[in-house]
Amino acid sequence: MSYQAPARCPICDRNLFVQKLACSNCGSAIEGAFHLPRLALLSAEHQRFIELFIRSEGKLNRVQESLGVSYPTARAQLHEVIRALGYEPSSADDERASVSSPERRRQILADLEAGRITSEEAIKLLKGESISR
Repeated sequence: MSYQAPARCPICDRNLFVQKLACSNCGSAIEGAFHLPRLALLSAEHQRFIELFIRSEGKLNRVQESLGVSYPTARAQLHEVIRALGYEPSSADDERASVSSPERRRQILADLEAGRITSEEAIKLLKGESISR
């Protein structure tokens, strides 16, 4: 039986590192200080989101459908993961510019038609404003 390795110390909440690697076939082992990949340090929830994002070929509209949430909620979750990785998501100016794309406008209107957002939220999104959930 194998278990998911914790990424954070339960005592001080600092990042953990791997100290020993072993081969399950021949029993060889290597000891040292091996750092975990950045994605392994994400919470289980964020790792599931990344896996879904990859399975969805990076298309947030597919992610939102799989999660049963609105497009802005899926985008907010993506921004959480981006921040958890130590990066800053695109600025509000970038988001406002993306609203001008026909695909984004269609998505907002589809969310409105499906009842995932209200008409007030749709108007704000079409104007490039953010909505709070």
